[in-house]
Amino acid sequence: MPHFDPPHCPNTHMIASTPAVPHDHRLDSLHGWLQRLPELGGYTLEPASSDASFRRYFRVRYGERSYIAMDAPPPQENIRPFLHVAELMAAAQVRVPRIHAAHDEQGFVLLEDFGTALYLDRLHANTADALYRDAMEMLLRLQTGVAPAQTQLADYSEAILHVEMQLFTDWFVGKLLQLPLTPEEAGSLRHCLNRLVAVILEQPAVLVHRDYHSRNLMVTPGANPGVLDFQDALVGPITYDLVSLLRDCYVAWPQARVRGWVLAYAERCRSLGLLDSAVDDRQFLRWFDLMGVQRHLKAIGIFARLKLRDGKDGYIKDIPRTLNYIILATRNQKDFKPLRLLMEQRIKPRLTEYLGANR
Repeated sequence: MPHFDPPHCPNTHMIASTPAVPHDHRLDSLHGWLQRLPELGGYTLEPASSDASFRRYFRVRYGERSYIAMDAPPPQENIRPFLHVAELMAAAQVRVPRIHAAHDEQGFVLLEDFGTALYLDRLHANTADALYRDAMEMLLRLQTGVAPAQTQLADYSEAILHVEMQLFTDWFVGKLLQLPLTPEEAGSLRHCLNRLVAVILEQPAVLVHRDYHSRNLMVTPGANPGVLDFQDALVGPITYDLVSLLRDCYVAWPQARVRGWVLAYAERCRSLGLLDSAVDDRQFLRWFDLMGVQRHLKAIGIFARLKLRDGKDGYIKDIPRTLNYIILATRNQKDFKPLRLLMEQRIKPRLTEYLGANR
């Protein structure tokens, strides 16, 4: 049965100066599992992608067919949440990959292949309206098609929101920037974050994907987009996934254009009964902006941790855009002025200094 052979370790007796390449036992196990599947005969395997976790993905080709194999190594990863949320979303007519086979204990899944056309690669000024319209309609399927009380998923609780924002303080401010905050600054930051969580928890609760952005959406024929990377779903604020989509850490749009998309979405939510008619545009925009502040604080902390702990430098370039979102979102929120000033006067200058010193 043809397949990719695992990396061959060099003969260390002959080439003493070359370190041995670690043998990929997970790849061996994946081959063993694939070879036992009735869907596959002779196949080829090639790397498809990896992400910010321990998961990695391979494209499996068998004749004219193509699949994606997910390798989610236990104990670092657990595929059961992925399988559960995939079932919930598929029942709501959300375009998630069909699952052809799975092995819970080994952490392997064979999935439908959505191809290689990421939203991120197809979004530009002339395509954005259509692509975002499709993505927002798919998001509405998710929010209307899954009853929060029946998901068996945890709530996006006050505790989780605070733990996520602590990533910003610990990993970004403390470890990456090495910026000591004064007691007054630290106290003001805590007050603003407490207030932020209180506003977020005012929102109606729906199923939340948590990473509904341009790197996890695929341009697909028919029901567009294909939705990936949903295993961390929770029940939480209605604006969370909308923020992920329209205030994407990887692509930015003019404020007026984003505002138009947000208000169109709010109107669709009202028409579908997701949003009370008493929630006007001004309140929905405030929810959207402040939900974005929480998400972007978390994202910046994760980007810093990926560099410092995991040696993944590629996300550092996305921090300035993400930080600017926080400044933009708090510009017209008087009760969050101390947070904006901290970002503008202390955090942003220190980030510029750091980036200049680490080019």
